[in-house]
Amino acid sequence: MTGWSLHHVLSGLDTEVNARLQRARESIRHSGTKGDASENVWLALFADYLPARYHARKAHVVDSKGRISDQIDVVVFDRQYSPFIFSFEAQIFVPAESVYAVFETKQTVTSGYVEYAQKKTASVRRLHRTSLPIPHAGGEYPAKVPFPILGGILSLESEWKPPMGRSLRRALETSCAGGQLDLGCVAAHGHFHFDKDQDGYNVFDGGRPVTAFLFDLLSHLQSRATVPMIDIHAYGRWLEKRS
Repeated sequence: MTGWSLHHVLSGLDTEVNARLQRARESIRHSGTKGDASENVWLALFADYLPARYHARKAHVVDSKGRISDQIDVVVFDRQYSPFIFSFEAQIFVPAESVYAVFETKQTVTSGYVEYAQKKTASVRRLHRTSLPIPHAGGEYPAKVPFPILGGILSLESEWKPPMGRSLRRALETSCAGGQLDLGCVAAHGHFHFDKDQDGYNVFDGGRPVTAFLFDLLSHLQSRATVPMIDIHAYGRWLEKRS
C-alpha cells in the first residue's frame, strides 16, 4: 500500500481550482485584473493536465482570408502540427486550422455571459479553415474535413438558484447562429455538456465538477484526433498584398 488513493488525488484537484478562483475573487478588487487572474487559473489547469500536443492561451484566432476573431480567454490549439503562431505586441494570433476549443472565463455565469460566450464562439467558427491532402510513404490521405470547434464557458459560481437548474438550461438553449456551447464548468456547483444523441444538454449538479469537466474535455479532444493539414501558401499570399 502506498498511502495514496485516486479519489483523494482527484478531490484535491477540485479543491485547488476552487480555492484559487475564490482567492482571485476575494483578493483582487480591480475587475480587469480579477478577470485575468481567473483566466490564469483555467489556463494553468489545461497546461498541467492536457497532453503536450495541446496548448492553451488567451488569443485571437485568424484565418487565411485575413479575418480575425474577437479575443478569446482560452484557446486550446494544436502545437505539434501547427507550423506557426503569430505574436504581435504581446497579442497571440492562432491560425483557425489549429484550434480545437475556445472558452470564455467569468467569475459568475449569468445569462448575459452565456450569450457573450456564444457570440465569441461563433466569431471563431465563422472563420475559414484550409485542409490539404496528407502525404505518407505510400501516397497521400485525402484532405481531412475540419471538425467542429468546441465552445464553452468556465466560471466559479452561478447567479441562479439553483445554480445548475432550468435557468442555466434556458440560457444555453437560447443560442445565436453558430454559437452553441458544447461544454462548461461552474467550479463550485457542477458542469454540463451538449449530448448530440439526445439533442439536448446534460447538466450535472455537485460531485467533482472540475475533474468531471476535464475528463469530458479530454474525451472530446480524443474524438477529434488531429487537426487538418494547414495550407501555408494560403497565409503566405498576404505577403504579396500592399496596404
